[in-house]
Amino acid sequence: MNKETPLTEAVYYILLAVREPNHGYGIIQDVFDMTDGRVNLGPGTLYGAINSLLEKGWIKLYSEEKQSRKKKSYVITPLGVEVFKKEVIRLNELIKNGEKMGV
Repeated sequence: MNKETPLTEAVYYILLAVREPNHGYGIIQDVFDMTDGRVNLGPGTLYGAINSLLEKGWIKLYSEEKQSRKKKSYVITPLGVEVFKKEVIRLNELIKNGEKMGV
């Protein structure tokens, strides 16, 4: 198995939410909406994951509002897209094999 996968559910959805530039609260809302409220990222989880993703080079800082609250927007990098695609392939394999077993 590749050392980048499996992704945690939170990381999977964060990468999905930053395919276009997005800020922290926007990511939280997008993930909540995508999962019909099943996944509700807390700020600690979100910003811990964002820091890790920045260190790995899977996302990058897109913009930073210097006034008021210093809102930062993030966007997925080409490396992040590659890692995400590998995870989708892995997840599809899981589904395919589950279906083979009649599940």
